Amino acid sequence: MQTVLVRYCEIGLKSTPVRRRFESQLRDNMLTMLAADGVEALVSQGEARFYLESDDPEACVRSMRKVFGIASVSVAVGCTSSLDDICTSAARFTEGRIPEGAGFAVRARREGTHPYTSMEVGREAGSAVSDANPQAHVDLTSPDYTLYIEVRNSRAYIFDSYVECPGGLPLGTQGKVFARISGVRDELSAWMMMKRGCRVVASGEDMPLLRMYDPSLRVSDRMPSDALGTVHGCGLDDLSSVDWCGIPAYLPTVAMSDRLVGEMYARVMRAEFRSGSGTL
Repeated sequence: MQTVLVRYCEIGLKSTPVRRRFESQLRDNMLTMLAADGVEALVSQGEARFYLESDDPEACVRSMRKVFGIASVSVAVGCTSSLDDICTSAARFTEGRIPEGAGFAVRARREGTHPYTSMEVGREAGSAVSDANPQAHVDLTSPDYTLYIEVRNSRAYIFDSYVECPGGLPLGTQGKVFARISGVRDELSAWMMMKRGCRVVASGEDMPLLRMYDPSLRVSDRMPSDALGTVHGCGLDDLSSVDWCGIPAYLPTVAMSDRLVGEMYARVMRAEFRSGSGTL
């Protein structure tokens, strides 16, 4: 089985009790999404990381790209934190991956207590990779290929790509809101509230985006009594159409043009996200 390294973002900024609660909710959401997609994986947790062990890591990646709270994932090869083991695994991992004549770099980071520094890991692993790939050369400034090594306590993880995920806060950590869905703008507005951790109760016929990111989406024509607010997809010219019910009204797309809404909707339907700050 291979390992999928899962990183979260804003959760790491919370106090210890809140972070633990958010991590627990994120774990539940990960398991729910994996079950909904029919993906088998073992989920474990370490310091600021989750780890998925699966025979189908690419399927795990596709599922995790729909889980709010996850910043990025990487399909990695694991080994012990022994420097010799790291070097051997790094050399084996890169065989056939670095094009002829390409420049490469090794970026290493570590957490825990070890008899070496991150710079020493990068230098020794880089030397091993160079020996295993004589057709390539070291280029630390603008490499064509980058190998990443994360050493976390007694284990090390080797990978060569980051897959961006939606980020935000775990679904279900910020209360419940109600949304009437009658079009793309309404649905994207509800999705943006979901990204901020809100559980959406939706009224509508066809809501592929919301169902994609929340397999347990609750559909109802009536606003729940415990709803903390309503979500509306109106623009600046449609503010008069908002039904102010005496509770907060959220308008995430109010300043967005129809063209921008359409582009963003298409992107999140494909689970494509741009790199952002805040990855821990």
